[in-house]
Amino acid sequence: MSSFHMLTRFTFTIGAALFATVPIALAAGPGDHSHGGGHMMKEGTRMSGPMSFGMPGQAASADRVIEIVMDDNFFEPETLSVTAGETIHFKVSNQGTLVHEFNLGTPDYHVAHQAEMAMMQQHGVLMGDHINHEMMNMPMGDDGHTMSHDHPNSILLEPGKSGDVVWTFTSAGDIEFACNVPGHYAAGMVGTVDVE
Repeated sequence: MSSFHMLTRFTFTIGAALFATVPIALAAGPGDHSHGGGHMMKEGTRMSGPMSFGMPGQAASADRVIEIVMDDNFFEPETLSVTAGETIHFKVSNQGTLVHEFNLGTPDYHVAHQAEMAMMQQHGVLMGDHINHEMMNMPMGDDGHTMSHDHPNSILLEPGKSGDVVWTFTSAGDIEFACNVPGHYAAGMVGTVDVE
């Protein structure tokens, strides 16, 4: 192969890779994307602070407890009603045979988070019915950022496990709770939160 053809193929490959990342970055929208470490993303930079619809709460000051059951591929209940300003202590259990996630966010947030979860699957962190915890601690990029899943609005659980998310809802909006493990959201593992 001539050096011209090799350079053309290399340029096309790089261009296609860059083009493929644009929709993911744009889908996140401003202010609602998070990565490991519990830091929220705002226009591509890490920051601590609330998301557009709320912020982490304290279990001791929760107004009420809601139990969430995750199964293969649905939530029980599928809809929730909360009041703006209310702090909810979600007690989440995975009664399915697969790894599932309970994640609070806007539809745009979930689209962006699905790309992160796909990367976790591609790197061998998500293994269908279990999590490779050792791989979770491996760096993802030059900044030493890992694939840990420690978001304050979310919990990732293996089958038979349970955990807690405590969230204060600050404003009404289009809010969902969803499992963003690849394929689960598309299979219908999403519910709605009605904030009054």
